[in-house]
Amino acid sequence: MTGVAEAATLRGMEAMTRSDAIARLAALRAEYAQLRPRVEAAGPLPLAEDFGTGPEASWGPPEVLAHLAEMLSFWYGQHGIITRAGRGPGDGVAFGRVSDDPLRIAVLERDRRFPPGDLFDLVDEGIARWERRVAATSDEAGRAVGRHPRLGEMTADGLCDRMIVTHLEEHLAQLKAALPGG
Repeated sequence: MTGVAEAATLRGMEAMTRSDAIARLAALRAEYAQLRPRVEAAGPLPLAEDFGTGPEASWGPPEVLAHLAEMLSFWYGQHGIITRAGRGPGDGVAFGRVSDDPLRIAVLERDRRFPPGDLFDLVDEGIARWERRVAATSDEAGRAVGRHPRLGEMTADGLCDRMIVTHLEEHLAQLKAALPGG
């Protein structure tokens, strides 16, 4: 098995090829760019009262954009930890965090106050960086295994699939739904 096929085995889910990931990232980058004028035209957006991880938490555009900007950079570094370690199944290097990580919440609290245009710039730059990273990842590096505290073993390619591409798609839908006119 190679790269993303191994990720599917380790995670029990169908994973994408790197070329598919690059195409999906490019499409997502374009969709976020198209959404930017709608968010900026909405004027000052209210900050969520509860933006944590509990059942009452509710994220509006400021929280979603702040999270995207932060998570793209965070998972980029975690991907590097996995690929540098170069470990195989059963020996994955520890990586990642869980949703209630205090630093994650603190960065979200700070960054959700940034102007939406600045956050969109950070998201665009983050996706572009991931496009370059995915294109430069060798098959061997893509097969490297990490051990997430909640999800267990995952390859570097699997991290890109779940933590970046799929997560960007989920938050794109969330952002669209949070805007006036849904």
